[in-house]
Amino acid sequence: MLPIMAYTTLSEQVRKLANAQRSDAFVKEFRAAVRDGTFDAADLPQRFTLPKAFTRRGHTDTYSRDVRDMVLEATPEFEQWFADMNTQLTPARRGGTIKPTYENIEAGLVDFKALAASTREKLQASYSKGQTMGNSRKGATPAKRGDTPARKATTPAKKTASRKKA
Repeated sequence: MLPIMAYTTLSEQVRKLANAQRSDAFVKEFRAAVRDGTFDAADLPQRFTLPKAFTRRGHTDTYSRDVRDMVLEATPEFEQWFADMNTQLTPARRGGTIKPTYENIEAGLVDFKALAASTREKLQASYSKGQTMGNSRKGATPAKRGDTPARKATTPAKKTASRKKA
């Protein structure tokens, strides 16, 4: 008698992804792992739609892609691979930094302690700069009225109207 194994499908794993917009990259990595022999999977006849919304350059409309579903054994090795791949695909941005919004802080995408430390440093630097500027003005003597030379007029003189010939 064959032992009963726990099986799952690729479509179920895609639904478990933390970032649905990276589902195409997950499917690509999944197929590469099957090809390399990291774990076993078999094609199924049905297809499923990726949750990612694709856009074409220069167009505003979106489209979706269908991929062939696969069945695989839910082994501890696969679960570990899935957890690693899910964390690799979670930061969807390659360039720039993630904006420190309330939602991103709550989701753990932004380190709150590091954000608080940089805010503290920024406030301290601003405060120190103000103190330094204020202290440098204490020792300066105010300019007296007669010390500065008179300014020249910056506006050009008005042109006189030329005589009209009658």
